[in-house]
Amino acid sequence: MAAASGPGDQTALPEGADPPHPADAIYSDGPDAEELAQAEEDLAPAEAGAGQDASAAGAPDPVEAAAPDDVIREPDDVEPDTTDGEAGEARRVDAAGTTRPLEDEAKRPSPKAALVYNPIKVDADALRAIVERAATEAGWSEPLFYETTVDDLGDDVTRQALQEGVDVVLVAGGDGTVRAVSEAMSGSEVPLAIVPSGTGNLLARNLKLPLDQPEAMVRAAFDGDRVPIDIGWTRIGRPDGTTAEHAFVVMGGIGLDAAMIANTNSQLKKTVGWVAYVDGAARALPRAKPFRVMYELPGHRLHTARVQSILFANCGSLPAGLELIPEASVADGALDVVIFQPKGPFGWLFVWRRVAWDNSVLRRFRAGRKVLALRTKDNAVRYSRGSGIEIATTQAQPIQLDGDEFGEAVSLNTHVEPGGLLVAVPKGHQTGTL
Repeated sequence: MAAASGPGDQTALPEGADPPHPADAIYSDGPDAEELAQAEEDLAPAEAGAGQDASAAGAPDPVEAAAPDDVIREPDDVEPDTTDGEAGEARRVDAAGTTRPLEDEAKRPSPKAALVYNPIKVDADALRAIVERAATEAGWSEPLFYETTVDDLGDDVTRQALQEGVDVVLVAGGDGTVRAVSEAMSGSEVPLAIVPSGTGNLLARNLKLPLDQPEAMVRAAFDGDRVPIDIGWTRIGRPDGTTAEHAFVVMGGIGLDAAMIANTNSQLKKTVGWVAYVDGAARALPRAKPFRVMYELPGHRLHTARVQSILFANCGSLPAGLELIPEASVADGALDVVIFQPKGPFGWLFVWRRVAWDNSVLRRFRAGRKVLALRTKDNAVRYSRGSGIEIATTQAQPIQLDGDEFGEAVSLNTHVEPGGLLVAVPKGHQTGTL
């Protein structure tokens, strides 16, 4: 082998040979011919056994070397992917070095629930324990808990829960708490589980949920059926020109019914429950005066009348078995409108007879329905149905939504959102008559 010539070497080159490259001087201390020959002899045994089994020849298997136990772990100085484990998150790796997350061999789900509750209406410690136990039994993550306050009836904390990505929300409180939580959850497609609490439980009653079995409704949040129901919305026009929009799940109204609620003693309501509204009615009735309204249902002509109250309802059942609107449905995509316009003291007797006797008793029997068909109709109570209603008054009137007063209004624009709220019910619960 001819020695490489340096850049200053003037030795004559053989005929046809390429001139030396300047970089050859850098590698001039490389292996000589004897060293290269020895390296070829050392490699000969390995090449001779190339057709034999790699493990038998003493060479490591490339696949085993790439993935000795099919698992690699992040070093201690690398931030782990999750908080699980002090040594970091385990990953699987294949022979090519591609990693993928370890599969959960137990196949346990990892959703989480949130409980929004009114601490005045429930035994908070007992209810939280029930929810925690149910979540553990279902294999869910630790639940989140939110308390309502005077300033937050439940809508704000419910939005916080939804931002946390919860898979179900449980609500425990009065009708006002259920209304506020439902307002925040409308259209979210996250199911709402109602744990009956408080005085009225009107939505739970109309859904025919078990009122005295909180454990059953807590379990329904994790493994129950899901049922879409309608939710109502009303835009309130104030005397000062401002507007506000709120939801309701049971019913709202303007006029005497709202005045009755506004006049109900809050302490008496805590003591005797919904019966306290009788006291509110006794306070409101002596001062009740009809007021002029204009109202219109979509697809119908504009009406004007002097009324005592107008109700727009998503549900029709009241406590004590009273049926205000027997045909009302929470899943028909329509609101039922009730217009009260009694004339004189005897007019209120007709109202009471219609609600407490005709709707709540006679309609339950075939013979009673025949009697009602023959009876002369009166205008003390009038019923309508539609996708919404617009109401305007000449003077501001009190309004209520799901039993909570919402001040005064000179206009209401109300509509229903069909199937806007997803509700959790016990597995196998009969929903065909809702």
